[in-house]
Amino acid sequence: MNKAQPIKIAILAMGGEGGGVLADWVVDLGEHNGYYAQTTSVPGVAQRTGATIYYVELFARDEDEPRTPILALMPLPGDVDVVLASELMEAGRAVQRGLVTPGHTTLVASTHRVYSIAEKTAMGDGRVDDGALIAHAGAAAKRFVRFDMAQAAVASGSVISAVLFGALAGTGVLPFSRRQFEETIERGGVGVKPSLRAFELGYARADADDGDAQDHAQPSKSSDEAPAPAPRDPAVARLLERVRAELPAEAQSFAIEGVRRLIDYQDPEYAALYLDRLANLRRTLPEARGALLRETARHLALWMSYEDTIRVADLKTRASRFERVRGEVRAQPDQLLAINEFMHPRIEEICETLPAGIGRWLARPHVIHRLVERHTKAGRVVKTSSLRGYLLLYGLARLRGMRRRTLRYELESARIEAWLHQIVQSAQHNPALAVEVAQCQRLVKGYSDTHARGLANYQTLMSAVVRAGARLAPATLRDLRDAALADEHGHKLRAALARHALA
Repeated sequence: MNKAQPIKIAILAMGGEGGGVLADWVVDLGEHNGYYAQTTSVPGVAQRTGATIYYVELFARDEDEPRTPILALMPLPGDVDVVLASELMEAGRAVQRGLVTPGHTTLVASTHRVYSIAEKTAMGDGRVDDGALIAHAGAAAKRFVRFDMAQAAVASGSVISAVLFGALAGTGVLPFSRRQFEETIERGGVGVKPSLRAFELGYARADADDGDAQDHAQPSKSSDEAPAPAPRDPAVARLLERVRAELPAEAQSFAIEGVRRLIDYQDPEYAALYLDRLANLRRTLPEARGALLRETARHLALWMSYEDTIRVADLKTRASRFERVRGEVRAQPDQLLAINEFMHPRIEEICETLPAGIGRWLARPHVIHRLVERHTKAGRVVKTSSLRGYLLLYGLARLRGMRRRTLRYELESARIEAWLHQIVQSAQHNPALAVEVAQCQRLVKGYSDTHARGLANYQTLMSAVVRAGARLAPATLRDLRDAALADEHGHKLRAALARHALA
């Protein structure tokens, strides 16, 4: 580093990851080793749409220079020496902002992902390609050090900021020794031992500089790996035997996962209905290729495990969820944890959870309907960490036994059968089109308003498929589906329908 210029360090970290602590460590490191130091921060917005940017400048003290330097408050695009990113998308954001430059910047980033709101709320698979992010970041940086720092933090019992601090030391880009970095942690006096363990892991990985290897490597299966144990439940064993006997090899892995999912969702009898539907499709289309059966097996399982109020309550009251939340907030065994569920069921969800006849009656406009609807507008907060709140949702989840008699089950069963019928109709004149029809189920997902908007787009798309009939090309349907997935309100789908003269 040129001592006539400050050392410029930008840190991008999300809430709870210790970005402020990391910035303070860098400042303390500089101040105790002959540097002026200054840190500023610009908070990101809530709900994982942006991280806080911490900016640190270090300027070497000169005994012959009595004046105090004036340090900048914000990073300047194209003029940052080191960028530390606590997550892969944040590394991409730093590149996008121009903070990372090929001839100047050392980029240190974790390769794990915490999905953004835009990725989570996409109608389809909205995830950004990790490989593309890594490629762009690598091309933009002078040096790119990367590995899964979240995993290293868990392994050391610390937080990711300590791993980043170790990786920063391991790069050797700052004019300080490893011991000076470690002394900085020790001066903090809080969580010193786990922080030093995390520092060691970060230092070792950065010093080895093996970011290009095994970022996303998966363990390979041994050729003599033992087969999965046979299920102990005879009913489940019979279902798996049906999968192997009735479906081609290409579809079996999806069908087995579908059976597992639907047993968890309802019971073995419901999983048997799933296999009955697949077997009926194969009998109707004896010449169907593996791709059609594979995609139908996949999307049929997803549709049959639709998210109703019973399913939502079930997932929110599982012990595994409480354990996951405690782990995410790093709650200690002796700490009390409060979990508030923000519920906003519409009148439609209430009607659909009731037995079909009662649900249809309540759905019609009358005094009781208006009274119930008035009480659903505000929504409510259910505290599942309290006995009252937990029992409320637990009781709702126990309604699973009557799910097949609910209005929602009746509606979804009719939609599923219509979808399967359309797959058969399309396959009779164009098997490739039938595969695209099967994949249109991706539009039907989620709960409440999200489900309603996705279903509306799906129904619009299926109406176009019926109108177009045999003249509809598979590529056209794929384009229409992509348009529907890109915009949950249906504007892009309507524009695409008009473009293809199918409006």
